[in-house]
Amino acid sequence: MKKILTLSFLLLCTLHVARAQENTITGKVSDSQGPLAGVNVMVKGTTTGVITDFDGLYSITAASDATLVYSFIGYAKLEMPVNGKTTMNVILEESAQQLTETIVLGTRGAARTKLNTPVPVDVINIKKDAINMPQQDLSQMLAASAPSFTAYTSGGGDLSSFVSPPSLRGLAPNQMLVLVNGKRRHTSAILAASQTGTPSNAVDMKFIPSIGIDRIEILRDGASAQYGSDAIAGVVNIVLKKGTGEFTGTLTGGAYPNASPDFGDSDLTDAEKALNRSSGDWDGYNFQFDGNYGVGFENGGYFNASVLVSQSERTIRPTVLEVDRAPLYSDIYLNNGTTDVNGNPIITNPELIAAQGSGDAGLINSLTTVEGLMGARGIEQVDVSTYSGQPAKTLMGFSFNMETPLTDTTDFYAFGDFGYQYSDAYSCFYRRAAQADRTSYALYPNGFRPQIYTDQYNVSLASGITGELGDYEFDLSNTFGTNSAKYGMFNTWNASIGESSPTEMNLGTHSFLQNSLNLDFTNYYEDILSGLNVAFGGELRVENYSIEAGQEESWTAGTVGVVTATEDNQALIGPDGFPLEDLNGSPIVNETGAAVVLPYAGVSQELVKNYALNCQCFRGFAPENESNSFRSVMAAYVDLELDVSDKFLISGALRLENYSDFGNVITSKIAGRYSISDNFAIRGSYSSGFRAPSLQELNYSHSYTFFVNLVPFDGTLYQNSSSAASALGIGQLQEERSRNFSLGFTTKIGKLDFTLDAYKIDIFDRIFETGEFNAGTTPALAPIIGSGLASFRINGGDISTKGIEAVANYNTNLGAGQLGIVLSGTFRENKFENINLPDLNTNLTDEELADNYVNRGLIGQFETGTPSSKLIGTLNYSIGKFSTMLRGTRYGSVQTRDSRTRTLLDGSTGYADQYFTPEFTVDLGVTYKVSDNLSLTVGGNNVFNEYPEIIRYELRTFNLYSNYQQGSSGSYYFGRLTFTL
Repeated sequence: MKKILTLSFLLLCTLHVARAQENTITGKVSDSQGPLAGVNVMVKGTTTGVITDFDGLYSITAASDATLVYSFIGYAKLEMPVNGKTTMNVILEESAQQLTETIVLGTRGAARTKLNTPVPVDVINIKKDAINMPQQDLSQMLAASAPSFTAYTSGGGDLSSFVSPPSLRGLAPNQMLVLVNGKRRHTSAILAASQTGTPSNAVDMKFIPSIGIDRIEILRDGASAQYGSDAIAGVVNIVLKKGTGEFTGTLTGGAYPNASPDFGDSDLTDAEKALNRSSGDWDGYNFQFDGNYGVGFENGGYFNASVLVSQSERTIRPTVLEVDRAPLYSDIYLNNGTTDVNGNPIITNPELIAAQGSGDAGLINSLTTVEGLMGARGIEQVDVSTYSGQPAKTLMGFSFNMETPLTDTTDFYAFGDFGYQYSDAYSCFYRRAAQADRTSYALYPNGFRPQIYTDQYNVSLASGITGELGDYEFDLSNTFGTNSAKYGMFNTWNASIGESSPTEMNLGTHSFLQNSLNLDFTNYYEDILSGLNVAFGGELRVENYSIEAGQEESWTAGTVGVVTATEDNQALIGPDGFPLEDLNGSPIVNETGAAVVLPYAGVSQELVKNYALNCQCFRGFAPENESNSFRSVMAAYVDLELDVSDKFLISGALRLENYSDFGNVITSKIAGRYSISDNFAIRGSYSSGFRAPSLQELNYSHSYTFFVNLVPFDGTLYQNSSSAASALGIGQLQEERSRNFSLGFTTKIGKLDFTLDAYKIDIFDRIFETGEFNAGTTPALAPIIGSGLASFRINGGDISTKGIEAVANYNTNLGAGQLGIVLSGTFRENKFENINLPDLNTNLTDEELADNYVNRGLIGQFETGTPSSKLIGTLNYSIGKFSTMLRGTRYGSVQTRDSRTRTLLDGSTGYADQYFTPEFTVDLGVTYKVSDNLSLTVGGNNVFNEYPEIIRYELRTFNLYSNYQQGSSGSYYFGRLTFTL
């Protein structure tokens, strides 16, 4: 017992001494001009670290014999031993070699600064920049920071409302690869319309909490040979935080004033100007909490975790058409002329009957007009207009990043995220009571506005081991990702079922799963010229895409509009003794004008009321749409990077991939950089690319309703393996192939660094969607599609894009503060080179077939439907307790091309093309440091409430504004609390 007490006492003494050796060290970091904010202060050999505040002050806990490491972009790293001190003030010296961030994207060798890479790479410091940015969604942050990156959110359009597909260099979202910590990220299960005119599956970035991200690297160059398929336009690499010992949280709230612009210069009619007035009510209220905390392990490892919880309300930007253009009621409705399938009258205007009973002639006349009945029911035209805007969302996400040593030469790492989002949107045209085939007086006497929603679940998990194996470093990893989206509709019904139809329906579920197993080796040979890095490895990837059907009522065709004979030779006569009438009030008669006769009881049928089938707005996925497809991909690559001399770098990569459904493909890349002087270098690259059609593109099919001049039509997008595709002569989808050229230079002049790069990308057999084929133009389709329409995905043609990208960075001290200026811009030209037209089984002429195969609307959307230029100027300034971000963005012009001829406003026939002038917006964020642990930020996005131009009269049906410049939500203002614990 005595020994136990003695040992316990010695242990307590040891712990006390150890604890006594831990000191809290405070200090100030400065340069020759004054305090430095944002300096990293780390305890050497650990993951413990802090960042200096606006006054250059810091506080950190470290052992008395530890060493502190001070590092900051543009300054030489400084190591200072503690030696028992509790106050350590240091001065950093400027260093040209440290002026830019080091990056690893695009090179598998030693990290290089972005001025020393052979291809252009942007580095977005999310950890530093986020505090003053009004944007919270990761893709929107990048779109505000990098001109070549875009992410448009549709203000309507069914599934497109729920994703913001990211894009590089004006190409399709699925032609850009996304990595997290260098590992391939899975895409969304949703195949949604994109800004480039073709539906795409894309990586959904919103599930990764931005507070858990250290930086983002954007490789603006083709990289299929280095990273695999989908990297035609470039690569985005999201690098997660590793910090420990500090909790950082933000609480953000904001909203849209919803103030309409001045319509004086628009072509809105006087009535439309009166109708499209601002409600004066703020909308789109949103709140978001983000938190990040890291724990350091005694062995030098770390675990860093982040969480986000966000909720946002809808924004509503209605398109209010004049009453005579979009009347809520029809004459039949107003005059109680509607009948059911058996010819019994349906009283749709009881107000009129009451007025007739009272004998009030003025009221009777009023109630037989659309305006009069709307007034009697307290309805305004804006109440029954089309609503465009951002959906309501509830989003929750969790992410983590960890690493720990296993042995002296190996480490284990893991990272991942888990997310859920519920969102619902106004993505549908208002169903007016005048549309007798899809409205019900009993359920929706004044029509209805269907709404679509999704429940999305997202999971990503990567783990691996890195270490040394002989002379080589290796990385063995497995990355798993899955995304599922369950679709539903509410405030809807299936008219062909009748009033027993449910008004809320499950439309089906889409899921995508991807698992990648990678093994990579690298080694650097110092004695080969000025250094040779050799990297090689392999990948095995498995993918699965599935569609599960929705509930039967969402996709079935009911029989409520069909009359089945109850006796032989039954004449279709109503209770009034006249022939039954169809939905338009026309009698159903034979060629002699007599009522149609059904000859056989229980067998003979006649469609009397052609009620709309399926769930209104968005048909549910039916059993024929179900899919469960798999794909495996094997790849091997070699990547060499040789410093021929101190001035000349050359690199090359070769990759072989084998797709279980597409066979083999080889891609290659060569790049180089030559330093003409210490501060000026030229660089360039050539690469070949490859993108196999995604499983979503290969296996997605769906029936839908679309509108032409507010008249609904139903169509089906068929798989290429369908009987409809075979009857028409549509073949299987083939891979997209590409060539990528780039040439540019980098220079540094004092504190200014500048890069300029020109590029050209040729893409062959790009995937498009055809226009609609019908049985009249394609008789072979008649047995399959009947009176419906059919469209398909095809390798429609060859395209190209070329452009110039420039980035200038300048950082200096200004007075007692720090000034940072970034000017960047992109200028590009997209071109549809030629159409790949096969010999199809139609009655169309070659010219008509070509126009329908890839119509001018799609070609126009790719060529001129998004801004051909984008300029961003950002000013960051910090002084004392204040820091501010001021950003101006100029969006280039946009031109839309109509896909068909129509009657124009002046009475002529032609295409309703439109040119949209350039737009300029301003973002602002101002932060005040209330205390060492609390900061307050206020600001806004598009603070001067700049809206795009109004869409021309002929196309002004769903949206009032173009969505492809700054969007149509107007200004947004926010407040944010940032705190540390």
